[in-house]
Amino acid sequence: MKITVKKTFSLTFGALLTFMLAFLLVACGSSATESGTGGGNGALAELAVIKVAASPTPHAEILNNIKENLAIQGYDLQVVEYTDYVIPNTATQDGEVVANYFQHQPYLTDFNAENGTDLVSVGSIHFEPLGIYPGKTTTLANLPDGATIAVPNDTTNEARALQLLAAQGLITLPANAGLNVTPKDIVGNPKNLNFTEVEAAAVPVQLADVDLGVINGNYALGAGINPAAVLATEDAASQAAQTYANILVVRAGNEDDAGVKALLAALQSEETRAFIKMVYDGVIIPVF
Repeated sequence: MKITVKKTFSLTFGALLTFMLAFLLVACGSSATESGTGGGNGALAELAVIKVAASPTPHAEILNNIKENLAIQGYDLQVVEYTDYVIPNTATQDGEVVANYFQHQPYLTDFNAENGTDLVSVGSIHFEPLGIYPGKTTTLANLPDGATIAVPNDTTNEARALQLLAAQGLITLPANAGLNVTPKDIVGNPKNLNFTEVEAAAVPVQLADVDLGVINGNYALGAGINPAAVLATEDAASQAAQTYANILVVRAGNEDDAGVKALLAALQSEETRAFIKMVYDGVIIPVF
């Protein structure tokens, strides 16, 4: 009888010990899972989605650079790329995306007026300066008398191009010249420069046939021009930079959304500033 009791007790104790160990393992596993979902940083965390509409270059590239930053804060940044300038705004207005990043304030103002949308800027991120690029002439110092310069033919970009040329001392514009001046307004042209006026996107194509070309930063990038080739650019303190900075846009009423604030903070971070300077080498400049 003693042997039987001993065996029974031994088996019962072993089963109990196994059960207790299994319980502890389950409890520990459950605790780790809850920590992951609750903390926002665990592998099993469910991130809050932020969808942003953007142009491919440089906007989507800049956004993709901050994905990890936002993930650490509990947000899944999803970048939806568009190549037109209408759908990103309508998608933001309709709530298909939380925000968009592709435009400047003058364009947004006109879009709201023409389409009855209620979209607002929450902050400026970068500026795409016009740059003077070499064609047949490789430096500003060697620009010959009677040289030809290709400039954009739309009112705003042409005025910006002329202001940039004036800042280099190549021409003189009237005092307080704004963003509406044309070659007809030039009051000083010591090198007798000639101007070829073409669509902004076509200026890179003209470089082989002109001495210099004044090109928008995004078109220079799209044409594969080496950023290091630029001879001079508009700076962050210029009138154009203050007016045409690219902005983060949301539907009115969403300015204080936690996700929007986190997105803006990441876009205006020192990490983003360093990324823009390193990758775009002056063709794109931060303005925050």
